[in-house]
Amino acid sequence: MPSWRPVRTRRRGRANRVSVGILLGIALAATAAGVIVWNRRARNSPPVEASPKPIVSHRKPTVIHHRLAHAASLDLYAHDQAGMISAVARRALARVYVPNSAGDSVDVIDPHTFKVVERFPVGASPQHVTPSHDLKTLYVNNDVGNTLTPIDPVTGRPGTPIPVDDPYNLYFTIDGRYAIVVAERLHRLDFRDAHTFHLVRALTVPCAGVNHMDFSSNGRYVIASCEFSGRLLKVDVRRFRVLGVRTLPRRFSMPQDVRSSPDAKVFYVADLAAGGVWEINPVHLKVIGFIHTGSGAHGLVVGRNGKVLYVANRNEGSVSVISFKSRKVIHKWHIPGGGSPDMGEVSANGKVLWLSGRYNSVVYAIETRTGQLIARIPVGPSPHGLSVWPQPGRYSLGHTGNMR
Repeated sequence: MPSWRPVRTRRRGRANRVSVGILLGIALAATAAGVIVWNRRARNSPPVEASPKPIVSHRKPTVIHHRLAHAASLDLYAHDQAGMISAVARRALARVYVPNSAGDSVDVIDPHTFKVVERFPVGASPQHVTPSHDLKTLYVNNDVGNTLTPIDPVTGRPGTPIPVDDPYNLYFTIDGRYAIVVAERLHRLDFRDAHTFHLVRALTVPCAGVNHMDFSSNGRYVIASCEFSGRLLKVDVRRFRVLGVRTLPRRFSMPQDVRSSPDAKVFYVADLAAGGVWEINPVHLKVIGFIHTGSGAHGLVVGRNGKVLYVANRNEGSVSVISFKSRKVIHKWHIPGGGSPDMGEVSANGKVLWLSGRYNSVVYAIETRTGQLIARIPVGPSPHGLSVWPQPGRYSLGHTGNMR
């Protein structure tokens, strides 16, 4: 008995090990077969069919989408880079249109020769030349004349004036549905059909001198400046109502042009009286900073690369260059012999900054890499919001070429 039990036990252990080995072998073979079948299916079928658990196939695109959302940063000017001229705008003559506010005329400059090639009459006190939302027409804003003079950019010729009350400035909603006529004298923002200019809604604003604005990233609201009351407005352009009013902290302010940073987190507002640019949080309509640029800060122009903001300091005859990244002045250029740089735009290739000389009856062409003055071109009296055309961009939000 003692000798039998040990032998019996060893045989059972060996038998168990053999049985376990057989089972493991079968399991491994089945697994291998499953892998082979799965691999064959994976090569010949879509991933959803190959996977026994659909949840696995759905996780991957969800994770990738989430990462892309965080990796990609908003850039309002991503479509305004050099060479990104749309097919519609590409048909236009390369010209610089200069409204002479005190001459009731528009001078047309050939940007290649830096010479005036034409002058035509328009309504009284033209202030800005504005590209339409669809890029097919340019409009001269005849403020006192109460008309818009359309220009065909393909031929450069003016058309029949359109009756509009007090068009100091002109903008378009992001969807292209409405034209927003900035009726400065009447204290109104007039929402009109973007094509017929039929009045849809006249919004009276609680400030004096409303004249410039820029849009939020989704186009639902604008931040507008009120020059003669030192205030900013936040306006809901979908519901035609004022959402907020902010009085600037300086005792005497004259806010002018308004432009958004590429990420839409900061709006820059030039202040003629303060000699610099206010930084505004657009969501809360709150002042978050001030950048001193120079006496008479007036016009704001976004660089063609979307990385800098040019500030025309009208009273001291200089241009300051602000970096959007650092939110600081990185360059300052003085016009030789002085001047009065007012408003303008950058050339389509980004190499030339065009600015009107408001009190000198000239237009300045400035090299954007060095700040060197390329040309000083004589034009009519009191040139104001000139437009360089064509420009890169998918559509226009107005002013002299606020493109997106």
